[in-house]
Amino acid sequence: MTEKTFAFVLYPGLTVLDLVGPLQVLSAFATADQDFRVVVVGETLDPIGTDTPLRIAPSHTFADVREPYGVLVPGGSAPTLEALANRPLIDYLATTARTAELMTSVCTGALLLGEAGLLDGREATTHWMFRDLLRAFGATPVARRWVDAGPVITAAGVSAGIDLALHLVERLAGPDVARTVQFGIEYDPEPPFGPLDWSTAPHGALKPLLEHALGEHVLADRPDLKAKLLAHA
Repeated sequence: MTEKTFAFVLYPGLTVLDLVGPLQVLSAFATADQDFRVVVVGETLDPIGTDTPLRIAPSHTFADVREPYGVLVPGGSAPTLEALANRPLIDYLATTARTAELMTSVCTGALLLGEAGLLDGREATTHWMFRDLLRAFGATPVARRWVDAGPVITAAGVSAGIDLALHLVERLAGPDVARTVQFGIEYDPEPPFGPLDWSTAPHGALKPLLEHALGEHVLADRPDLKAKLLAHA
């Protein structure tokens, strides 16, 4: 059987949990399934900054992994919107999508899939603050933890990437294997303040984050793209 490679994509300023949550899930799966390989790809092998003090480095470059079986794109805030103008990154997503079985995202990574032309006419989700921006790429925004649109699967914000990854394991190997992985990472969330009540979402308190993400200096060299996003903000 041909080895199936799942590529996690890096770019500067990404949100760490968007990446490492699903990376942990699929790495655990790959440990048990030798036909499956997980790699982390970037334009170069140089370490990059994230939205925390942690710096991370790819295991491979885009050029090293040209035809992965699957791709996962993490999100973030302003740096992710800046990445919409990152031509090597967007070209990599568009090119790999031609042969990949799965193109997936966590949080605002969905916007990068959109810029690569993968969301037009599809349902998709992302972090609730940025959900309406999906319309700029021809997608229908959906308020769910993850949205499986066949070859394209998008997850809501940050921690939702773990749920998406467990769903991916179920698609790849069935529910029994997915549940074993869930036990392996001891994923049994019991948040201290209970589940989220979306009717009380703090839109006002977090609005400055959205305003910052779409701030004056973001996408200054791509006013066309910025205008498209602002039209749906």
